[in-house]
Amino acid sequence: MRLLTPLELRPSAALVRANPLAKLAGAAILLVALLVSLDWVTASVILAVLVALIPHSGLDPRALGARSWFIVVTAISIGAFNVLFASVQSGTTIELGPVRVGSQTLIDGAGLSIRLLAVALAGILATATSQPTDVADALIQQLRVSPRFAVGALASLRLIPSLARDWQTVSLARRARGVDAGRSPIAVARLFAGGLLTLLIAAVRRGSRMALAMEARGFGALPCRTVARVQRMRAADWGWIAAAGLLASAAVGVSLMLGTWRPLLG
Repeated sequence: MRLLTPLELRPSAALVRANPLAKLAGAAILLVALLVSLDWVTASVILAVLVALIPHSGLDPRALGARSWFIVVTAISIGAFNVLFASVQSGTTIELGPVRVGSQTLIDGAGLSIRLLAVALAGILATATSQPTDVADALIQQLRVSPRFAVGALASLRLIPSLARDWQTVSLARRARGVDAGRSPIAVARLFAGGLLTLLIAAVRRGSRMALAMEARGFGALPCRTVARVQRMRAADWGWIAAAGLLASAAVGVSLMLGTWRPLLG
């Protein structure tokens, strides 16, 4: 549950100071480019640029790496699964021990893993570098989203770190009672499922109390709301969106030059 605790940000970083809506728009542009391109070159170019952006994003690269191991393992596992269980092994046959795979199938599986990593990293850089309050303010002021929806989403995001604390409390309570799974994978799965059920019950109860508190304070009683924190789209914010568009175009262009680009529809 360490994944649920927010990462520490460096406020002076350019990406942290950017408008949250600009970061979400840039991530959406890269997401579209990654979804319509099935080759590994496009995804590799985008992933390389995003990795190079990490030291300048305001996030600690070591902390980000420690939190992202599950995403990396999942992406590699999905790519390997698609290679091993492909209906047709295309390309030159390659022997990997007792397994025989096609070279083109292996390239496609690697491309899928790289594409998933690029999608995940783009989403992390767009969301982890923004404060939830700033995101809600930007949605209300720039996109004219309903304050009821935006502030409700903000309250939900604010409660996510509490899930990590609840999980730690449940783990400590079980340890104090001498409950241990030992080396049995069945017992580990059973205790993990029980912990998730406990978190679900605690989240429902906390959400109900928060809804009653917001209702008691008159939230949503009036159609208009004042703005306490003004969010503006500056020239630098439009620059982030333009940079994302240029990166997507450059990645597809490099793939076209190398003759490896494979569109989703075509």
